Amino acid sequence: MKTIYLFLLSITIFSCQNQTKVDADIAKKATIDSMKIVIENQKIIDSMNLKMAKIVRQKQEKEVVYVNQNGSSTTTNTTTKKKKWSGAAKGAVIGAGVGAVTGAIISKKKGEGAIIGGIAGAGVGAVTGDIIEDSKKKK
Repeated sequence: MKTIYLFLLSITIFSCQNQTKVDADIAKKATIDSMKIVIENQKIIDSMNLKMAKIVRQKQEKEVVYVNQNGSSTTTNTTTKKKKWSGAAKGAVIGAGVGAVTGAIISKKKGEGAIIGGIAGAGVGAVTGDIIEDSKKKK
């Protein structure tokens, strides 16, 4: 009977040692697989960043204009930049919208209130936008 218990105990010990090796191998494979997935995702992100950089670079490329004078051709490089709105213009648009909505809500004559509110709001918004823009330039 003792021999049977010793036999079962030894089988249990050997099987547990073997199981830890199997668990370690499974853990290694899982780690390697997750690392491969992360690497693939990073490759995709890098390729997307390269494409976006290429698109931005193409937008910023210089425009080439060919001028033919006296049979000779010259090349002039010009850059095209979008004009940005001034602070006063932004303020005027926002103020006009808010003033028109407020005037239409408050006034009994909706159309007339919207027009008056829009004009007043545009004036106040333009002044406010200009003041804010000047304070940003000073900083």
